[in-house]
Amino acid sequence: MSKQQVFTIKDLPANITVTPDTKCDYCKQSICCTYVTQEIDAPKSMKDYDYLLWLISHRDVSVFKDDDGWFMSAANSCTHLLPNGNCGIYHTRPEICRTHSNESCEFDGPAEDDFKKFFDNYKTLDEFCRKKFKNWDARFEKWAKKKAKKKR
Repeated sequence: MSKQQVFTIKDLPANITVTPDTKCDYCKQSICCTYVTQEIDAPKSMKDYDYLLWLISHRDVSVFKDDDGWFMSAANSCTHLLPNGNCGIYHTRPEICRTHSNESCEFDGPAEDDFKKFFDNYKTLDEFCRKKFKNWDARFEKWAKKKAKKKR
């Protein structure tokens, strides 16, 4: 999910057999430790998509949809990641790290390959919204009217 050039399993010599038990040994970039994701509600309305525009207006934040739903992703490395790619708190790491499965992970290939939708900047999401909602710009008028009614 990070925008760096990623070394994947396809780049290994053909004579190396990688299993889930050895996969992390070959992944020197610790790709899974360079971002966090959080599931979000599936956007349905213009207001929902406007919220997504706000999210991706922040540095290193993207939004994607895959088979499991919609997610917000922040490209921020774990503070415990050591320069050699190892975990600095391995024996006391949080449960989510302990139970993380590498059966199918970014070392197998870019996560983006499985995304149904992916937005990593304001422009691409705004263009998508303009196609999805014919009256995209009218949302401002609608919200202004709503706000004016509340003031009365």
